[in-house]
Amino acid sequence: MTDRTAPDDLPRIERVVAEYGEPELGIGVAAPRLSWSRSGGAEQTAYEVRLRPASGDVSTVRVAGGGQVFQPWPFPELRSRERVEVEVRAEAGGAWSHWSEPLVVEAGLLRPQDVTARFISPRHVGGLDDGAVALVRHLDLAGPVASARLYITAHGVYDAWIGGRRVGDHQLAPGWTAYASRLRYQTFDVTPHLRDGGPTQLAVGLGNGWYRGQLTWNLRRDHYGDRLALLAQLEITYADGRQETVVTDDAWRAGATGVLADDLYDGQRTDLRLPLVPSVAASGPVDVLEPDAARLVAPLGPPVREVATVPARAVSTSPSGAQLLDFGQNVVGWVRLRVTGSPGQEVTVRHAEVLEDGELGVRPLRAAKATDTYVLSGGPELLEPRYTFHGFRYAEVSGVSVEASDAEAVVVSSDLRRTGWFECSEPDLERLHENVVWGMRGNFVDVPTDCPQRDERLGWTGDIQVFAPTAAFLFDVGGFLGSWLRDLAAEQRPDGGVPFVVPDVVYEHIGGPRPGDPPHSPPAGWADAAVHVPWTLYQRYGDTGVLERQYDSMRAWVEKARSLAGDSLLWDTGFQFGDWLDPDAPPDDAAAAKADPAVVATAYLARSAHLLALTASVLGRDDDAARYESLAADVVRAFGKAYVAADGTVRSDCQTVYALAIAWDLLETPEQRAGAGRRLAALVQAADFHVSTGFLGTPLVLDALCRAGRADLAHAMVLTRTAPSWLYAVTMGATTIWERWDSMLPDGSINPGEMTSFNHYAYGAVADWLHRCVAGLAPAAPGYREVAVRPLVTGQLTHASARHLSPYGPVAVSWRLDDDRFELSVEVPPGVTAHLDLPLADPYPDAVGPGSHRFTGRWRRP
Repeated sequence: MTDRTAPDDLPRIERVVAEYGEPELGIGVAAPRLSWSRSGGAEQTAYEVRLRPASGDVSTVRVAGGGQVFQPWPFPELRSRERVEVEVRAEAGGAWSHWSEPLVVEAGLLRPQDVTARFISPRHVGGLDDGAVALVRHLDLAGPVASARLYITAHGVYDAWIGGRRVGDHQLAPGWTAYASRLRYQTFDVTPHLRDGGPTQLAVGLGNGWYRGQLTWNLRRDHYGDRLALLAQLEITYADGRQETVVTDDAWRAGATGVLADDLYDGQRTDLRLPLVPSVAASGPVDVLEPDAARLVAPLGPPVREVATVPARAVSTSPSGAQLLDFGQNVVGWVRLRVTGSPGQEVTVRHAEVLEDGELGVRPLRAAKATDTYVLSGGPELLEPRYTFHGFRYAEVSGVSVEASDAEAVVVSSDLRRTGWFECSEPDLERLHENVVWGMRGNFVDVPTDCPQRDERLGWTGDIQVFAPTAAFLFDVGGFLGSWLRDLAAEQRPDGGVPFVVPDVVYEHIGGPRPGDPPHSPPAGWADAAVHVPWTLYQRYGDTGVLERQYDSMRAWVEKARSLAGDSLLWDTGFQFGDWLDPDAPPDDAAAAKADPAVVATAYLARSAHLLALTASVLGRDDDAARYESLAADVVRAFGKAYVAADGTVRSDCQTVYALAIAWDLLETPEQRAGAGRRLAALVQAADFHVSTGFLGTPLVLDALCRAGRADLAHAMVLTRTAPSWLYAVTMGATTIWERWDSMLPDGSINPGEMTSFNHYAYGAVADWLHRCVAGLAPAAPGYREVAVRPLVTGQLTHASARHLSPYGPVAVSWRLDDDRFELSVEVPPGVTAHLDLPLADPYPDAVGPGSHRFTGRWRRP
């Protein structure tokens, strides 16, 4: 039985964005692409874009066709600072929609010569061993202000204030990029701060941040430089039309603040008896540094903001007598604490993700102190740091007695728009999915880090390579990861090698090359992020621009990997992380996986060459497409000859090698494919449905089982509750994804391995399988222009649903199984076709178009 509710026949334009929807002001593209979603109406046959510049001369362009995602800018390029309004309407079914709400597009400083400010650095305060500083400029405005823009960035992290009022709500700006090549600046509308004219003050606080704080396990503090610095350009237009520009120069003054020390790893020490920005009476000189405006870039994605608060749930006393706050959720940010004390009284807040023997479990933090201290000025006070963040669920407070109502956890993250949700009949699986969301939120703090709490917090390429499909479903990461990929290309070696982490602060080869290997031997699966992440963004957002921007980087990496494999096309040299953190690896050797590293590396070479060929085809580079598809085929043949037996047995005979071979079509004969599928199933059954994969095998093992016709085994694996499994951590009370399958042992003790984070999203890549295969919602064409609705219903779950805000609008699938009766609903937005492959014994259509559709009938058992 099939029911259909027709969509509203009148098309409506919903969300319109330029490029990635960020920044709100100061876009860094002169010809931003436009995207919109629609509700109601038939297939779009044309659209119009209307431009309203400041001059009032309205112009309209009509374009035939159904395009509505990343459509080219149809007007002359924007000039620096130019502000326009854009409206869109669409024709569908012979009728035109109403015009959309106006979208304001304001260009930033598009040329280096637009920047007249210079970096300034305090001369006598703010040294490497000093605390945060304030840089101050007094202004005497020449009358009422009509508009004002502040363009600002820093070496370090900043917070800006005008007239004692904070500018914006960004945290830890300007963020972390490959500073030598790319330094973001931000644009703020500060008209409300200046509107009345008269005297005022511009004050900016500078902390160490990523630029000058400790980074990596070596705790080096000056990866980028040993001086804090500020660049600011305030452009004022008065009500009478006059213009004035105030820039950072030698007229500014510097002063020390009550932030006596600040570090991302160690925390912040604050003396509240001393002034903080903007109250500092700065009088010290500054040095004007050499200009370097060519590396300034506008943001592509959203800033880090305070995105939530979590109230403390309880206060308890540890066996040692310590006072512990429990927030009930592992978060990333800091504690906001309300206290009353005496002048000079000291309050200390220490952080940890877990408890061990009733005390803070700080061993996983390694050398990071994760401690904030405050010297009180007396009376009621609100304590929170400005220039640090922590990963924690628990906080130990000493120096003052507190109640749960006195504390809340401030959650900070890149302010990404949520786009994906999942539900099912198993509460523990829903909790697992929620843990993935929290883990992503906590690790997407300006860069996609591995963990947010210990002396690391780096943009490991392997982690995001496996997690990108999940990330792109849950949140809109097009601009966020697009920016990170530009940093990857900037940090890429001249020979095409890709760093382990981006931004690159590791530099050297971690494992040490074998004799005869080049000094830097990038590992498979990690360096392959250069190819896999851009392809994922294209698949999920329909963004050919990211492929165009990254193509040279993608090709350079494949050529580098090809050279490492040599004439044999078998990549069996150099250090490999391999199937990192295989659950059978010893605690002190995370790279000691069951999967042969050469098998893994060669499989990645084949896959990346294939994805590069597809990319070249999309971009119309037909010669490259043929060349790299031929390379991929040659690698597959070499892989099969060296590593695969006639019966499908793959060298090292473990879950990961079969997952790679099956999921990526590396098996050439039907006998090998069938045999490999049977062997993978046998290994899973022999393991009693436990996971036996590390970082690289885990995202593929369930898909491989499904392709082998054993979706029942895939469901059994994901529903297993003893270690190693996804749900083991849930049964142990986890609220984020763990780095190890058993970061906490069954007795409640912490795994002794060095790599023991309790917020590490890599294994959360399983959520992509939940979306595509359990709920049955998958992209079938770039940007979800077509979707595949194919839930793999085995009877082990009785209902599941997924909803995604695709570039074309909301798409959703929900199904329910009641004995032998199956029911499914699907919501399809305008412009999208859904292809159906349902477990129904009764007839149903192959595809449906926009609207709400419902299918019911007898369940076709697998």
